[in-house]
Amino acid sequence: MGKRVVAGILAVIMAGSIITGCSQVKKEGNKISVSDNDKTASKKVELTIWAGKEDRDYIKTVSDNFIKEHKSEADITIKHEDMVEGECRSNLLGNVLKAADVYTTTDGDISAIAAGGAADPIEDAKAVKAENLEAASAAVTINSTMYGYPITADNGYFLYYNKKYLNSNDVKSLDRILQVAAKNNKKFAMDFTSGWYLYSFYGQTGLKVGLNSDGVTNYCTWNSKENSIKGVDVANALMRIGRNKGFENTADWLGGIKKGRVIACVSGIWDEAAIKKMYGRNYGAAKLPTYNCNGKKVQMATYFGYKMLGVNPYSKNKEWAHKLARYISNEENQKLRFKMRGQGPSNINAGKSDEVKKSQAVQAILKQSEYSELQRLGGNFWTPATNMGTSFANNSVKGDLQKYLDKMAAQMKASVVQ
Repeated sequence: MGKRVVAGILAVIMAGSIITGCSQVKKEGNKISVSDNDKTASKKVELTIWAGKEDRDYIKTVSDNFIKEHKSEADITIKHEDMVEGECRSNLLGNVLKAADVYTTTDGDISAIAAGGAADPIEDAKAVKAENLEAASAAVTINSTMYGYPITADNGYFLYYNKKYLNSNDVKSLDRILQVAAKNNKKFAMDFTSGWYLYSFYGQTGLKVGLNSDGVTNYCTWNSKENSIKGVDVANALMRIGRNKGFENTADWLGGIKKGRVIACVSGIWDEAAIKKMYGRNYGAAKLPTYNCNGKKVQMATYFGYKMLGVNPYSKNKEWAHKLARYISNEENQKLRFKMRGQGPSNINAGKSDEVKKSQAVQAILKQSEYSELQRLGGNFWTPATNMGTSFANNSVKGDLQKYLDKMAAQMKASVVQ
């Protein structure tokens, strides 16, 4: 072959290389397909996230930042749809194919969501676990598989109080709080009609309630006659509190504080901004006090929970959905969540920030978390618990107290199948 012919062939090959650039050429029979790596930048990615309406501003801020950071990779749009966290599970499992790509839920629902096939396992679980509190990671892990990204570690309750009337020693004892409140014609407010709050009197007594292995029904020993602290002991203590002039059974403690009537209440971090504003310089927060139960000092407990972000396994942009969830849950954005929403971070480094350390509410819930457990309850718990709390607050139990407790416990343990 002559030198001119070889040179011509080389010229054609080189020209072809210049034209195709970074393209990949694949021959399939008589067909040739070309995929251009540079098309990634123009790829359209649409994501929807479910979160509470109170998170709108926060989600918009974080979403805008996420879009800017990835603008060279894809044309991203993120739509926020209001979703009450307590309704996320039913909406997901009701129609997962039409559900959001990313959603906010709680540790109490993630197990059912995962079992229903609506939570995608995360690939970088080891890294996520290393960044977050051990308990927060455990709360979103089912059978050794991590199904979400922790974002908060503050879903519990503690004590708010007015320093004008109560000092740091007073708030260690519920009896003392009630004494001060009654003396000043004020109130300690708590919602006895909520089983979530009612649990606080049982959590450290050895009397138990929780979910059976079937994932549906409950076990309950709140009526026990065998423990050192018996069911009737707690019931009598609660009725004694209900009769106290310094006690008010209500869910509207904010209204009571605003009117100057309530000087202490049991609530969570979601009320911090409002209470801090109303109490002003007299604002205080602490772990829950002890209460007197048949001569014993019992530390009040709390159900403690974590919020997390889950990813829909049927998302059309699942890889990007994971990137978004991971981004929202990182250290900087948990700090931003605390700044904008006042929610305590699950991220270890975020929790060590000066801003978080200055929050009395966050420090109170962290101390209270030492006397806590995850809420794992079947549906039949709530109505009997409401009836019990109402009866104790109103001192309206008729007849034999033990028989009443046996009846309530039986209702909590009842099968959901009628």
